Amino acid sequence: MTGDYMLLLILCFPFLGAFVVALLGRGEGAGNDTYRKRKTTADIGAGLVTVSEMLCFAVLFGLFWKGGNEGIRYDYRWEGFCGMGLHLCMDGFRALYGLIASLMWMMTTLFSAEYMKSYRNRGRYRFFTLFTLGATIGVFLSADLFTVFIFFEIMSFTSYTWVAHEETKEALRAAETYLAVAVIGGLVMLMGLFLLYGELGTLEFTRLAQAAEKSRLNGSGGYVRIFTASVCLLFGFGAKASVFPLHIWLPKAHPVAPAPASALLSGILTKAGIFGVLVISCAILPFDAAWGRLLLVLGVLTMFTGALLALFSVNLKRTLACSSVSQIGFILIGIGMQGLIGEESSVAIRGSLLHMVNHSLIKLVLFMAAGVVFMNLHELNLNKIKGFGRKKPLLNFCFLMGALGIGGMPLWNGYTSKTLLHESIVEYRHMLASANAGGAGWMQAVECIFLISGGMTVAYMLKLYICLFVEKNNDRKCQERFDGMKHYMNGLSGFALAGSAVLLPLLGLLPHLITDRLADMSAAFLNAESLKSVVAYFSLINLKGAGISILIGLLLYVLVVRKWMETVQDGNRIYRDRWPGWLDLENLLYRPVLLKILPLLFGTLCRLADRLMDTIVVLLRKTIYRDSRIPHEIKEGTPMTHMVGIVLDGVTEYFNHPDATEEEIAEDIYIRQHAEGRYEHKLAMMHDDLQENGTIIGRSLSFGLFLACLGLLLTLLYILID
Repeated sequence: MTGDYMLLLILCFPFLGAFVVALLGRGEGAGNDTYRKRKTTADIGAGLVTVSEMLCFAVLFGLFWKGGNEGIRYDYRWEGFCGMGLHLCMDGFRALYGLIASLMWMMTTLFSAEYMKSYRNRGRYRFFTLFTLGATIGVFLSADLFTVFIFFEIMSFTSYTWVAHEETKEALRAAETYLAVAVIGGLVMLMGLFLLYGELGTLEFTRLAQAAEKSRLNGSGGYVRIFTASVCLLFGFGAKASVFPLHIWLPKAHPVAPAPASALLSGILTKAGIFGVLVISCAILPFDAAWGRLLLVLGVLTMFTGALLALFSVNLKRTLACSSVSQIGFILIGIGMQGLIGEESSVAIRGSLLHMVNHSLIKLVLFMAAGVVFMNLHELNLNKIKGFGRKKPLLNFCFLMGALGIGGMPLWNGYTSKTLLHESIVEYRHMLASANAGGAGWMQAVECIFLISGGMTVAYMLKLYICLFVEKNNDRKCQERFDGMKHYMNGLSGFALAGSAVLLPLLGLLPHLITDRLADMSAAFLNAESLKSVVAYFSLINLKGAGISILIGLLLYVLVVRKWMETVQDGNRIYRDRWPGWLDLENLLYRPVLLKILPLLFGTLCRLADRLMDTIVVLLRKTIYRDSRIPHEIKEGTPMTHMVGIVLDGVTEYFNHPDATEEEIAEDIYIRQHAEGRYEHKLAMMHDDLQENGTIIGRSLSFGLFLACLGLLLTLLYILID
């Protein structure tokens, strides 16, 4: 172990805190005062852990902010860990996202104190929340892809419990989908790591670019192998980031997961996937046009599909979940533009980074606001929660900040990042036009889809805001009950929600003072050069792009939401579920392929192979072997049971019939053979019974758990001895 042990402490602190908090909250299922005190103590303990984690990153963030990220780097190595070693490092980008992750965990922990009161298995939630925090910090502190993979998989499995927390049929179905996508993505990612390590001989971020360039210069298909490995890695990271068409888990997971968990899933865990995509784009395939085109296509599809699903959703949290899919598409477009524009792509990569930061903070606010609604009503359908936010100024303010931020309104944080992304598209389109190169028309189409998707963002957020805070509930008594709720959240939840909401306009009002400096801190990690000129965020040309999206959003709201999604029923306006079933890839594509088509296909192939082998065997025995008995062929049992049985049968015959003739012995043997009295037969039957019982045991869950525990024990012994 060498380097800055502070990094190891920061990494291990949440893991240790998880076990301590779990011990503090033991026995919380009972209802007496002692157990309620334990429950409260465990909540305070979880809060202290996350606050301490945030303070650690805040100190480091301050150092990088003051030093401008020049020459500042912390490094730690644990040689021999799991064979490949554990390598951590800290720079401006990692300090920034470590701080954001810690902030989000702190705010959701404060909010969870009230939100989770009515939930059972509260201790399990706290344990896995802190464990996931440690794994997420591990991803962002990783200095090589092997370390990323270890913590990425831990993060996937621990966050699974968030989705399955309520243990309802819908929750378990969503958790099944989430786990399937995570496992398949992890396996494909592992295959990509094998290919990449085999080609480059290293997985360290700082050495990948040089090794990749050397491999490309050597020829012999090196670039093809690197690109193939990168696509495999993209599959794994994209599955977590909910990139189309691997987004299927997100719209199903968010409605069933607790709201604080949804905020973390959307705001930070998807960014862990984007972190991996950034590593590929900046370290393995920097400024690669083919890679940029691939990411651009995926980004456009993800951006538009997510916005379309969000527009037609009538479930509050599902709308926000689909919105997250769309915003990931915006980020991917910026990363793709880096590959297309080349070394002068600072605007594009800065836009991607800032939109990562902005989206994390925005979804923290919006999902906690949705949590307030669900905490009081236990409903998410827009028709049932309509009018809840009326006469609730604090909730109204917080939700409005999030809606304006994600809608890209000027003076809010989402506007600055979307402006940079839009500028990168326009810049590349002008580059193609000035060079008389093909593709300028296609980039014009990409710009149009970008603006339309931004308009759809405005439309679906306007739908949610008007439904919650402007319209009245169709049930007059229900609306009176909503208006009478004066204590809909406690002071701690209000602090977490309002404190997070205030950050959004603050970042938007001071883009040069705050957001540009955040981008400067991350420039070294992103291989981004300094901007040649200061971006005029509020210039007429940039405001024009935002204005077009806003007008499109207003038009879509009137034509789609008010005219098509809403209808009059019994004199009341209600929202109709217009969810596009043809975009439900899980039920239309993945499940039929994985559960029906592939089993049928491979089952048919196996049956054909079995029949072919039977035909070959019969043909051989009727031609070459002519059904002749194979020398030393055993009729039943094994060679051992056959040999022992013959010996025992011979001894038995000798002692039972010492004076019998050969004819008498032969007759007695024949009778006992048919009576199944020979030892050869008995031993063969005993062997078959033991084999069958062993097969049954081997297929049992208990045996599998036993082997898993044995494997873990051997692994721990190996690590300790090594």
